[in-house]
Amino acid sequence: MSTQDLIHLIDNLGNPRVAVVGDLILDHYVFGAVSRISPEAPIPVLHVKREEDRLGGAANVAANVLAMGGRVTLAGALGKDEPARRFRALAGASAGLQLAVHESASWPTILKTRMVSQNQQMLRVDREASGGLPAGDLARVAAGGARAFKGVQAVVLSDYGKGVITPESAQGFIRAARKQGVPVIVDPKGRDYSRYKGAFAVTPNRSEAEAATGLDCSTMAGVEKAGRELARKLGLKAAVVTLSADGVAVVPPRGKLQHFPAQARGVYDVTGAGDTFIATFAVCVASGADEFTAARMANYAGGLKVARFGAVAIARDELRRAILSAHEGYDHAGKVLDRDLLVQALQQHRKRGERIVFTNGCFDLLHQGHVTYLNFCRGQGDLVVVGLNSDESVRRLKGPTRPINDLEARARVLAALADVSYVTVFHDDTPEELIRAVQPDVLVKGEDWSGKAVAGAAFVEGHGGKVVFAPLVEGKSTTNLIAKASGRSKP
Repeated sequence: MSTQDLIHLIDNLGNPRVAVVGDLILDHYVFGAVSRISPEAPIPVLHVKREEDRLGGAANVAANVLAMGGRVTLAGALGKDEPARRFRALAGASAGLQLAVHESASWPTILKTRMVSQNQQMLRVDREASGGLPAGDLARVAAGGARAFKGVQAVVLSDYGKGVITPESAQGFIRAARKQGVPVIVDPKGRDYSRYKGAFAVTPNRSEAEAATGLDCSTMAGVEKAGRELARKLGLKAAVVTLSADGVAVVPPRGKLQHFPAQARGVYDVTGAGDTFIATFAVCVASGADEFTAARMANYAGGLKVARFGAVAIARDELRRAILSAHEGYDHAGKVLDRDLLVQALQQHRKRGERIVFTNGCFDLLHQGHVTYLNFCRGQGDLVVVGLNSDESVRRLKGPTRPINDLEARARVLAALADVSYVTVFHDDTPEELIRAVQPDVLVKGEDWSGKAVAGAAFVEGHGGKVVFAPLVEGKSTTNLIAKASGRSKP
């Protein structure tokens, strides 16, 4: 299938309905800064800056289906507690999401709290009951889940091993779906996959496939052997084995394995990558794609996810741009956007509650100072938008001999950095109008701007955002590089 065929598929996915059944989790993030060690024990002290909730577990699969343009019926169990109320509030704000959730008086909502500094997890605190759902609650979840299959085009069983997907409930869900001719895709857990017999596909990672079969999956031949065994024993259309940096392998019960390599990206955070993969796979299958095409599409989406922090969903337009960029051999096609497309993309990020960081500059000869500065920017939020001066704008600011690199070259180099989410060009002397269009939560400038008038600062602060000044790497600048190259300074 050509790149244009994939783009055509994305443009014609429609809005299929997918039922997602599994373990519901509320993810709570505590973001802060660490500047000292506790005097009470040799542990870092986190100074809390902000906190936020996100849909986790099977609900993160649902969020990814929504971002991919699908509609979702989400089934599972919550407690009758405060985390459940917060979960429902988040779900209620998600257009296209219907809940078929049972509330248990004897089983608490699963809550995972992550302490984060500079976008690095320091600690995770889990609150959950051991032993799984009580039998009565499980029966009600199973009945509600089966009813949710009416009118859907695909079912996802998202098994986090927390009690909703048992051998009995899994088989019940699969029988109910097959009765209506609906394919079931499983994100598996544990060693015994017999509970998934009769599904359309399972999506284990390499280590999960090894655990389920007892076969060495360190080579592609081993992956094929394990996948073939799973596909035949379980009666699957295919075993879809995700291979992290090696991409994905689709193994049918008979016939040749198909391997789709991963797109080269800086790995930032693998949290939720499996959810992104199975959600994209399910939307494609629900829209009529075969298992090979769906896996190829999901492979692109998973690659996008690992370049983002936390359990975040990947939107359909992002996937489209990623496929185009892979075809052209650069990542710039997915990141370098004109102002109108950027504003549209940022709307999706805002709906997911992501924190937008903006900075700007010429970024002519990229150097250590630039990379350190952009890494600092990434630490201030969930995505970084870089406003890039046009060639004409650089000449007005820096003189007729600049820029050294033209606009396209500068944009492509910036887009290749994992810390940069989007690049957009502005032609004015200041980025004031661009900042008003982006509406960032955080505006970052170098500390050499401290005490000066910063374009867009009043607007950002007036909308509840903040202005942050980043430390600079001493002696690292484009001006110094040019001087060194021309022999005007000592090495």
